[in-house]
Amino acid sequence: MEAEKENIKYPYDVVVIGGGASGMMIAGRVAELGGRVLVLEKNRVLGRKLRITGGMRCNITNAEFDNRKFLDNFPQAKDYLYSPFSKFSVKDTFDFFEKLGLPLVIEARKRVFPESQKAEDVYEVLRNYLEKNGARIKLGVKVTGLEAVDGEVVKVKIQGGKTIRAKYFVIATGGMAAPETGSTGDGFRWLRKLGHTIIDSNPNLVPLTTDSEWVKRLAGVSWSFLKLSFLTEGKVRIKKLGKILFTHFGISGPLVLNSSYEVQQLLKENKVQASLDLFPDTNLGDLDRKIWRHFEKNKNKLVKNVLPELLYKNIGDELLGFARFAKLAEKPVHSVTKEERRELAEILKDWRFNITGTLGYKKSIVADGGLDLKEVDFKNMSSKKYNNLYVLGDVLNINRPSGGFSLQLCWTTAWVGATSIAKKITKKE
Repeated sequence: MEAEKENIKYPYDVVVIGGGASGMMIAGRVAELGGRVLVLEKNRVLGRKLRITGGMRCNITNAEFDNRKFLDNFPQAKDYLYSPFSKFSVKDTFDFFEKLGLPLVIEARKRVFPESQKAEDVYEVLRNYLEKNGARIKLGVKVTGLEAVDGEVVKVKIQGGKTIRAKYFVIATGGMAAPETGSTGDGFRWLRKLGHTIIDSNPNLVPLTTDSEWVKRLAGVSWSFLKLSFLTEGKVRIKKLGKILFTHFGISGPLVLNSSYEVQQLLKENKVQASLDLFPDTNLGDLDRKIWRHFEKNKNKLVKNVLPELLYKNIGDELLGFARFAKLAEKPVHSVTKEERRELAEILKDWRFNITGTLGYKKSIVADGGLDLKEVDFKNMSSKKYNNLYVLGDVLNINRPSGGFSLQLCWTTAWVGATSIAKKITKKE
């Protein structure tokens, strides 16, 4: 009889707010372990962001199986993350998805994708996981907040005045990146009203903008290996190697995205310049000789017809379009002076342009900010203020690079939270 009363009072063991990666994972796992689970999702579909991530291929994780090396990619948060990652690691992610019939493949930079190369398949596996284990799903439901009494969350408030009670509650609403998918900071607002500390958000892993027109004219051109530096007051502050993509607004690509957080910190205090070294493995003297050898083979041609052969044509044309090289472009190669050739080599080793900002939340893959990590018990992913409230994934103030690290954070925090909730439900904790 007592059990029946308990069921009436609490129709669900846990309400999960947010049907993205971490929400689907925790809901499916708690249900698998016998819990009565309700997922509330404000979109009309689950996993909206998941289904478009990684260029619609879904970069599930990063195949760095050493936990300490993996967590070096979370420099500000790694001390908090050792505990959850000791319970659910990258290897566990491989095991989880492959047991559900989704084989994975490892690509460049240890990025991991479904073998099918389809993000939709990741979504389908998780949706089937939810349904198979009996989790209930309500779509198109707008949660307006949470209500707490005496240090415990007691109900979810829904638009229209309805409420839903449960024993445990999970906020898995994502951060501020890609707001068109539903990540609009809802969880931040609810947590702040509950007395939690929320660190202000900034778009992260986001393309950078410039006011340099020559950069914009190169839109669609990529350079596969270069050194990209960022300077303030003429001093190099950030220096990285990799690939760059020129765009109609500035620059993008993995190298740029993984630099954007640091660049934004610089922009808060100073004007920022970017510098491209198109030949990072060749010193200035050797590059000068390389240009000379190329010119020697084409002595009677014009510079404007020869230099683009050493570079991509569009890049060569833009370089010669600068006023300082305008006369040089029309010169026969045999009449180019040592000084002029040296000047060409110098700009190819240090080609500068201004950075004016970012494309903001709409184009960011990840946004930082969120719940202050000091207010989370990372042994089980619960709030230190409300022990029946769990907070996952992008709701946490954790900065990280691209390459599968964000989704692994979702899988790990969700699994650890699910284990804790399931133990409490079965009174084993």
